[in-house]
Amino acid sequence: MEVNEKETRKMVLQGNEACAKGAIYAGCRFFAGYPITPSTEIIELLSSEMLEVGGAFIQMEDEIGSACAIMGARWGGKKAMTATSGPGYTLMQEAIGFAAVTETPVVIVNVQRGGPSTGQPTLSSQQDIYQARYGSHGDYEIIALAPSSVQEMYDFTVRAFELSEQFRTPVILLADEVVGHMREKIIVEGGSKNIKGGKKSYVASPQSDFFMGEHSLVEGQLHDESGKRIGHIADKSGKFIYDISKKIKDNIDEITDIDTFNMEDADIAIVAYGSVARPAMNAIKLARDLNEDQTGTGAKLKVGLVKINTVWPFPEQELQRLTENVDLVIVPEMNVGKYSREIERALKDKRVVPMPKCGGDIHTPTELVEQILKEVGVSE
Repeated sequence: MEVNEKETRKMVLQGNEACAKGAIYAGCRFFAGYPITPSTEIIELLSSEMLEVGGAFIQMEDEIGSACAIMGARWGGKKAMTATSGPGYTLMQEAIGFAAVTETPVVIVNVQRGGPSTGQPTLSSQQDIYQARYGSHGDYEIIALAPSSVQEMYDFTVRAFELSEQFRTPVILLADEVVGHMREKIIVEGGSKNIKGGKKSYVASPQSDFFMGEHSLVEGQLHDESGKRIGHIADKSGKFIYDISKKIKDNIDEITDIDTFNMEDADIAIVAYGSVARPAMNAIKLARDLNEDQTGTGAKLKVGLVKINTVWPFPEQELQRLTENVDLVIVPEMNVGKYSREIERALKDKRVVPMPKCGGDIHTPTELVEQILKEVGVSE
C-alpha cells in the first residue's frame, strides 16, 4: 500500500539501521547475509524486523550463499537484499554477474572498509568504486548509488529497489563505514511502498516470477528471450550483451541523480560522492568566506560542489553540463584516486586535480580549502 503522510515519523538512527528500515519500507521481504564489519547492524536489525512484517531472514554460511539465496528468493516472488563489506563483496562478484545476465532485480549493500584483503575492518574507504562497476567478469552495466547521510541511506535503499525492479538488474548501494555508523535524525515512512516492475527488460517480462503462469528458464549462459542458449551464435549472443547494457545506458538521464551546491557562479568545483561530500559541503562555505587578501588572488573564491549520488552508470554528459563554466575541478576520494580517472576522461578541457586519501581517515574541510588555495597559486 502507499503510505499516508501522517504515518511518517522522525527517528534518530544509525546509517546501517536506516538502510534496514528503508528495505522494509521498499517491500523487501527476504534477506540473506553473513555478519561482517562494518555492515553487521543491517543484519542485526533485519533479523527481527523482517519477521515482524511476514518476511524471511536467513544467516547464510558465507557471502557466496547469501548472494545466491537472494536471487532464488526474488525469482520466487519476494523482493530481496543482502549486505556485506570488503571481502564479502568480493565473494559475491560471480553471483552479481549471474544476476545481471539473468536480469534478476536484487539489491546488494556494500558498506565499504579499507582493503585489500581483511584490511581495515573498522575504518572507512571508497576503495570499491571500480569493483562495483567492473567486479564480475564479462560485459554488463551496473547501477550503483552512493549515500552521504543517514537520510540518504534510507532514501537510496528505497531508490535501489525501485531501480532494480524498473530495469530488472542488480543495484548496488555503495555506502561506507562513516555513513554506515553515524547517527542523525531522519524521516521514516510507515507501512510499505508498492514498488512495481518496469518495462526495461530484454529477456524476462517485467513481472516474471516463478509460479506466476509464465515459463521462465533462468539461464546463466547467454540466451534468448525464452532462455534458450545462444552462446554459440555470435550475432545473437552479441546482441544479447548489447541489449542488457543498453537498457541502462540508454536511460542514463532517468537513472542519474546529482545534487549541486553554489554552482550557479562557480569557477572552481569540488566533485565528490558518498561521505566525502560532507566535508566538501563545509569546504565550499569556508572557501567562499575567505576575503580577497586571504585568497591571494585579489578576488573572492567562487567554489561549488557537484555531489554525485548515482556513481554508476557514470553521468558523463550531465557532469560536463554542470561544469561548463568551471576551470578547476578538485576530486577528493578515500582511495588512491579512482573515480577521478573517469572525471579526467570526461572533462578533458578542465584542470582536474585528484585528492586521494587512504588509511581510514576522511578528508577535512580545512584540507580541501588548503588544496584549493594551493591550486590557485597561494603558497602553503
